[in-house]
Amino acid sequence: MPDWTWEYEGYDPRAERLREALCTLGNGYFATRGAAPETNAGPAHYPGTYAAGLYNRLPTVLAGRLLEHEDMVNLPNWLPLRFRMHPDEGPDGRWFHPDQDVEGLLLYRQALDLRRGILTRWIRFRDEHGRHLGVEQSRIVHMGDPHLAALHTTFTAEDWSGTVEVESAIDGMVGNTGVSRYRDLASHHLTRMGTGTGGPAEPGVTWLRCRTTASDVRVVVAARTRADPDGAPENVRNRQSDFRIAQRLTMPVEPGRTASVEKVVALYTSRDAAISGPMESALEAVRSAPDFARLLDSHLQAWERLWRQAEFEVPGESGHVLRLHAFHLLQTLSPAHTAELDVGVPARGLHGEAYRGHVFWDELFVLPYLNLHFPELSKSLLTYRYRRLPAACRAARALGREGACYPWQSGSDGREETPEVHLNPRSGRWLPDNSRLQHHAGSAVAYNVWRYAQATGDTEFAHTRGAEMLLQIARFWASTAEFDAALGRYRIRRVLGPDEYHDGYPDAADPGLDDNAYTNVTAAWVLARGLDLARTLPASRRQELFERIELRGGDLEHWEEVSRRLHVPFHEGVVSQFEGYGELAELDWDGYRERYGDIRRLDRILEAEGDTVNRYRASKQADVLMLGYLFSPEELREIFGRLGYDLSDEAWRRTVDHYLARTSHGSTLSGVVHAWVLARARHGEAWTHLREALASDVADLQGGTTAEGIHLGAMAGTLDLVQRGLTGLETREGLLWLDPAPLPELSEFGLRVRYRGVEVRIRMKPGQLWIGVPPWEESGVRVVLSPDLGIEVAPGDERLLPLAG
Repeated sequence: MPDWTWEYEGYDPRAERLREALCTLGNGYFATRGAAPETNAGPAHYPGTYAAGLYNRLPTVLAGRLLEHEDMVNLPNWLPLRFRMHPDEGPDGRWFHPDQDVEGLLLYRQALDLRRGILTRWIRFRDEHGRHLGVEQSRIVHMGDPHLAALHTTFTAEDWSGTVEVESAIDGMVGNTGVSRYRDLASHHLTRMGTGTGGPAEPGVTWLRCRTTASDVRVVVAARTRADPDGAPENVRNRQSDFRIAQRLTMPVEPGRTASVEKVVALYTSRDAAISGPMESALEAVRSAPDFARLLDSHLQAWERLWRQAEFEVPGESGHVLRLHAFHLLQTLSPAHTAELDVGVPARGLHGEAYRGHVFWDELFVLPYLNLHFPELSKSLLTYRYRRLPAACRAARALGREGACYPWQSGSDGREETPEVHLNPRSGRWLPDNSRLQHHAGSAVAYNVWRYAQATGDTEFAHTRGAEMLLQIARFWASTAEFDAALGRYRIRRVLGPDEYHDGYPDAADPGLDDNAYTNVTAAWVLARGLDLARTLPASRRQELFERIELRGGDLEHWEEVSRRLHVPFHEGVVSQFEGYGELAELDWDGYRERYGDIRRLDRILEAEGDTVNRYRASKQADVLMLGYLFSPEELREIFGRLGYDLSDEAWRRTVDHYLARTSHGSTLSGVVHAWVLARARHGEAWTHLREALASDVADLQGGTTAEGIHLGAMAGTLDLVQRGLTGLETREGLLWLDPAPLPELSEFGLRVRYRGVEVRIRMKPGQLWIGVPPWEESGVRVVLSPDLGIEVAPGDERLLPLAG
């Protein structure tokens, strides 16, 4: 299954951390990086286990300031399993470690089975005495039971006989040290550790318990180690301290006779539902868990069900990478387990500690895909935002505004988690972090609420929790906009746009920019959708909601005015990224590329030179062009028209060209957005950007960032680019709209989506579109291919339609 297998041949210490991130296994409840079980945290390796939504807050004194930061906690390491040879004749071997035995490594291969969620490793090595040992090791994080994981290892002696000694451990001496930029921050989140065993009756059972220091979450990891699935370990010896417990056991081996050991692990916390306590639950789970073979069977069945719902067919290398992206999306956000939790979309998955595990706006790129496959999961992720609506309302009041101001970075309770300072690794300086001014995060929440309702027809959510969030976000924008009598328009001041490079005007004392086009246009859209919702809500629900949020009689009239008179700046015939953008200097792009090569992080380069990107027309990623990602050309013209601006096709083309020439693509999301915007008219450039988006993590184009955690938004964005971007799929007005824009390099593919509960199958081929509804569905769908062409596809129907050349 080459299309379903992700393989690494050979051992490369420089690449191991990247491979560990990309070989992470998870089930939506917790995930473990693909580190070798015999390794510890160090330059080449970083074992890490993270539970969804499990955070802890620590104080740090930095540059004389007391700072507080919240992190997704690296939990006790359940992986440790090392081994050494004890031959009948000759000296004993030392504990195997790939870094120390690299000269004797004759085979080192890892394969991630994407279809089945298994990571397998094959080792063949020769020790310093010339003896050969073969090792095959497989691990799973169980997709059926969210609390279980397992590791199975088989040893084969080739030219010697004796025993293999194995040490299986649970290690609590871990910290959040996986990101070098955070090295000056406090990193030890676990305390009150204790360890124990199952006693004489259960010699293979061990456990470790601990708590997080501030959030006071109790965590228990229990393990059951067996040399033979049908019996107890041989010659068990315990090595125990408060923070680590290990068991050593020996197994006889000889040429032609293999020996195996399996380790089954259970992870529980005090946040789990329907338990009396994490200790009792963890111990019961490992005691009652079946052997590895039967665990594997149920694990495979769970993955099979998942892939049925996420089915797609894309040929070639693009399809191979897209399967990897889908795999990591499904094990970070599992519909079976994540949907039951109070968690959001972690920007870097459960794969590492970059961004401290926080929730940004990346759901903007994730939920459109999930809406059409796992709508119940989308609803759960939106509910995470709803539960934090009170915190967003408090944040708005602290700014002197009304409504809800969602934070740029969110964690456990919805307060703003954006750090006050960040480190520039090039200069070594800690700099102010003003990204908390990206108030457009609220517009992303509103956008997702609206699109979810359009895709699913879930009016119950749309008219209750969804309506409350959207109206409160609209209220924030209406109270934020200031009327400028001289301009005759409303303005939104002191914000940051999606670009993130520009956080202020050159030489200005205070951060923030005025009238960021993306912010103002999306605010106008939110206000318009808020008005639509207020007018279409059932009367009883409208009255109840208006009373509860204290929406006043004249508010809607004010929203109407602001939604039509927000200012959008222009310069040189293009939409300006913000007011004053056109007055900035041009950058010597060729000169900087010649001097530095990779200039994706141009902001860091300029700061290290004593300069600032605030002086230049230079963007990290799509900002104005994000509008072309969120809205179809028709929608975008309507929004600008409502604001009183004529955004012609030619003006938009000029705008696209202007920013394409001035973007460094310092974000993995940049390739997704630019490919989407260019797909319809400029195939060659769109394919270039799509290829970069596909390679961003697997080739680590950002230069070391993937090792700290995958970029979940970019991964989901590539899937959605095929699903919606290349098919032109839209869900609006109770209809399924299709307006295909295939790329020559991706003109043939197939996928399955679920629209308002109905399964719809779509296949694209050069010059034609096939669409069908399976016969077991109870209703069909109305599909619109153009304003003049609509068709009904009934259950059991298949339609083959020609596409314009």
